[in-house]
Amino acid sequence: MNLLLLVVALGLTGASPLHDYKVCQPHSRPWQVYLHGGGVSCSGALIDSLWIVTSFDCAPTSFSTIASLGEHDVTVDEGTEQHIYVADVIRHSPYFRSPMHSLTMVRLAKPARFTQYIQPIPLPSRCPQPGQTCHVSGWGSTIPNQYDRAKLLKCISVPVVDDHTCINTFPEFLFWSLGMVCAGQANTDNCMHDRGSVMVCDGQLQGVQWFSHGCRNQADPSVYTKLCKYNNWISDVMDRYTPTLTTGTTTVKMTS
Repeated sequence: MNLLLLVVALGLTGASPLHDYKVCQPHSRPWQVYLHGGGVSCSGALIDSLWIVTSFDCAPTSFSTIASLGEHDVTVDEGTEQHIYVADVIRHSPYFRSPMHSLTMVRLAKPARFTQYIQPIPLPSRCPQPGQTCHVSGWGSTIPNQYDRAKLLKCISVPVVDDHTCINTFPEFLFWSLGMVCAGQANTDNCMHDRGSVMVCDGQLQGVQWFSHGCRNQADPSVYTKLCKYNNWISDVMDRYTPTLTTGTTTVKMTS
């Protein structure tokens, strides 16, 4: 009875508890990055003062796309943000209709300043295991077949699913890659409409969204890039593309 009265009262005041329960605790994901501008609106993860990891499908444009860090509500200035242009965009290849890889590295035009609202997420020291609970975040709808962008960062929890179970849900035109990991199943929050949404397991970056199958059918796992397979590639890109500064006779890599 008390619950019914609460629902009625909220309805009368215009509140809608059914739509906001998947909103993240504000600034609880200090590594989350909002990439926008230049025809782009998607998420990524800050892994270093200069570097962001996102999916292949998120296609930032150098010096047109802005990386907004320290965001929660992307429609207002919260006083926690840093807005930095994207400088370099390095996309993993090959990527065809049925891609073998889905990963993009984004270098910022200047280093981010770390604060309580802006922090990098560690790369994986191990691969995620079936049954493990992970957390996905992004600025997208969590409702199947609704594609409106969200103004507040959303969070869902998903279980990692074994490869065989995931492969059995693939449509005929899609082929399995060893660079994939799947998470989500029936009776779980298994939909995030945000290209490059970030999957974190035990405090480590384990995935960026590849295919949001859970938004098509919540019984199907969504597919993420299995980042534990790409540590060497990520490190190589950072080594090759991080600018160097020369001061007198000393040359050093740019850092924060």
